[in-house]
Amino acid sequence: MASRGDRRRGPHHRRARPRRPEPHRPARGTPVRPRLHTVVHVCAAVLATGSLGSTLHDGVEDRGAALAFGLLVTVGELTRRGGTLIREAAPLAAAGSLSYALLGEIAGRPAQHGAAQVVTVVLAASLLGSVPHVGRGDGHALDAPARRVLAVGFVAVCFQPLSGRGAFDDWGGPAHALLLLALLSLSALCDAVLAAALARSRTGWPFLPMLRDELRALPGIAAAVLATGAVMALGVAVVGLWALPVFSVPLLLAQLSYRRYAAVRATYRQTIASLARATEIAGYTPAGHARRVAALSRAVGRDLGLTEPELIVLEHAALMHDIGQLSLVDPVPAGATAVLPVTEQRRIALLGGAVVRQTGVDPRVARIVERQADPHGEQPLAARIVRVVNAYEEKSREGGPGGPLTALEDLRLAAAGEYAPEVVDALARVLSRNTEEAREYPDRSR
Repeated sequence: MASRGDRRRGPHHRRARPRRPEPHRPARGTPVRPRLHTVVHVCAAVLATGSLGSTLHDGVEDRGAALAFGLLVTVGELTRRGGTLIREAAPLAAAGSLSYALLGEIAGRPAQHGAAQVVTVVLAASLLGSVPHVGRGDGHALDAPARRVLAVGFVAVCFQPLSGRGAFDDWGGPAHALLLLALLSLSALCDAVLAAALARSRTGWPFLPMLRDELRALPGIAAAVLATGAVMALGVAVVGLWALPVFSVPLLLAQLSYRRYAAVRATYRQTIASLARATEIAGYTPAGHARRVAALSRAVGRDLGLTEPELIVLEHAALMHDIGQLSLVDPVPAGATAVLPVTEQRRIALLGGAVVRQTGVDPRVARIVERQADPHGEQPLAARIVRVVNAYEEKSREGGPGGPLTALEDLRLAAAGEYAPEVVDALARVLSRNTEEAREYPDRSR
């Protein structure tokens, strides 16, 4: 029975949709907690300031060694190259810094420098080598010197005071080498935790998957850095500073090999992107649709805790998710497959998987493309992500200025039946995070 208020509003009155609660914002005057990367930079600055003051007070010892290691670190920073496949972008600089922190002897005589001088030389060289990168607008380049200062400071504080007192004089042969490797391994583990925490602070992505990525990279170029750092320290102790250029060559060759590997992977990704554009060129999908779905799928996958190898497979599947439309005689209007019957969606998905298998791409990509139209309870996580993001992109494109919010509400209402609720929630978090970042950095192109 209608209430008096309902009769007064009339039969054609549409009940207002409840307003979504505004995100919580700290009240004016409430202290804002600093981000972790700011805290790390402050800690590194405090350590560097104390070390610089101590070095200026006591003077620079073994100036030839300080100049040689400083030059090595600077050259290593100048050869820095970034990228998702290169976890240690400046391996030569890292190896030289750790080697200087573990230097107890120079050509058979005891080294005179202490932990404070190690931090000062490494900081000055790292900042000098980072000038071109900061000048190109890479603001995150400050993270690398901060991490290096903290890691080198940890190793130097553990080794230099004891070495200056002669505590390791009786540690000859394998025992001394094992000591150096143990200190370097411990510093590498701490640096991996710090790198994942910095990425978590800057991006808001889950910490544990990023930590797994950092730890997975340790047996690769990171192991070469640790080994080279230990060998450099032992070599300089025996033959002097001429050991530095000799032992730098293998690490430079390894860095070159990693760059070529990254270039091959980038070319592979560009090939897949070119294949995905076939549907756009043929007029089956709007321009840029596959690229937008791939970028947003990767962000959602990162939020859900996928590791870097899983994100690569997800990105490739998102790029090629519509390739099955090439088999259609009559194109779907605007390429919007989300509005098609489920049977038609599955047919297009199976045809797309068959096309992907013929291209020689990773079979996991074909499986994701094939299963993107299955019920979400039976889908792998990557297929659920592609389906949700594709539907959001199509719905938001058709909804005009308010399309993104309307599309997200439609996905939430249909999440229990068609779309995975956890993926829809992750998509909402990613969109909210992107909106906050755009508000904070309005000049940054996305």
